[in-house]
Amino acid sequence: MYRLKRQFLAGPYLLWVAGFILLPLAFILYYAFTTDGGGFTLSQITAIADPVHVKSLLLSLKLGFFCTVVCLLLAYPLCLILSRFHFRHQSFVVFLFILPMWMNFMLRILAWRLLLSNSGLINSLFELVGIGRVKMLNTQLSVVFGMVYDFLPFMVLPIYNSMARINKDVVEAAKDLGANSLTVLVKIVIPLTLSGIISGIIMVFVPALTSFVISDLLGGGKVLLIGNVIEQEFMQGMNWHLGSGLSVVLMVFVIASMALLNIFDKDGGGAAVW
Repeated sequence: MYRLKRQFLAGPYLLWVAGFILLPLAFILYYAFTTDGGGFTLSQITAIADPVHVKSLLLSLKLGFFCTVVCLLLAYPLCLILSRFHFRHQSFVVFLFILPMWMNFMLRILAWRLLLSNSGLINSLFELVGIGRVKMLNTQLSVVFGMVYDFLPFMVLPIYNSMARINKDVVEAAKDLGANSLTVLVKIVIPLTLSGIISGIIMVFVPALTSFVISDLLGGGKVLLIGNVIEQEFMQGMNWHLGSGLSVVLMVFVIASMALLNIFDKDGGGAAVW
């Protein structure tokens, strides 16, 4: 009886998964492998070999990689500093880093569009110190900047959580045995936080790879990612078959990247996020 009650409580979740995950995925797969007449075809999948699609996919991979690396380089030292602070409301500091996520996504990106414009605050400061105006908006750099700003909390949280679980006695024992700070970091802290690092990499790289809104707003149509191509096929060209085919290819890249990272995730910490 108890097991039946537990299964009954899982019913709404199963309905949600079926209606909003499995059913849309089934439609995408159907459109990806069919023609307008309903016949089977692989032309929508092989369309990824088109030079325009290859270029946008490679650019998405490049910017997603750079975004992930920058987020990791920023988040890990930050988490080290936070984990070593000894104060009562340590979690409140972490809360401050995720607070911007409570604001509407579009408003945050539009705000950075104003800041990065030629007449924005950042260029005004550059002119004030004698550097002169620097073209930042509508470039790949501005897109990466927007991605880092938006996805950095996804890197901070899993790494900080993995650091918070480290037994301080282990670190103290290593120092008592003569290990310096660098040795403690390389031999103890990084291995013990590897699951958090992998979780953060997955949580940043996947949305960065599939992003299209940030490149639309900060790239000004000059930075064409694979997400932009798919969005245009669905919304402007009304070609659901080609858009679905490219989506399936992108899905394969996402699954492959997650599988590759999980190979190095020995304790399953990265997979647990998903």
